[in-house]
Amino acid sequence: MATPQTQRSFADVLQDIVANIQQIVRSEVRLAQVEIKEKASRASKPASVLISGIVLALFGLGFLLLAAVYALSLVLPAWLSALIVAVVVGIIAGGLIASGLTALKQINPVPEKTAQTMKENVQWAKEQMK
Repeated sequence: MATPQTQRSFADVLQDIVANIQQIVRSEVRLAQVEIKEKASRASKPASVLISGIVLALFGLGFLLLAAVYALSLVLPAWLSALIVAVVVGIIAGGLIASGLTALKQINPVPEKTAQTMKENVQWAKEQMK
């Protein structure tokens, strides 16, 4: 037996669409949060390498300044030792900074999955309004 078709009112249909859109937005926000947490955890190791490089670069600068002081004072040849240490620390720091920056550049901070699903949701909502 066939059941009689019931017509839903425009207000009911509109209310369902609004409820669906609200649910979609909530889901997109949750997806964006998950993506951002994932990308942040991937960025933590390169960031720590970068910070290590920056700290060593500061130490290198300190030794370089110490070498300049010794060179200007011309008291002892100790300035040569400080200069060698500064150059070595500077080379290591430069390598760490370059490594960290390269790794960070490979991470895309845009939540791509969320952006794609939002496009799909907008398209779906447009089709529902027709």
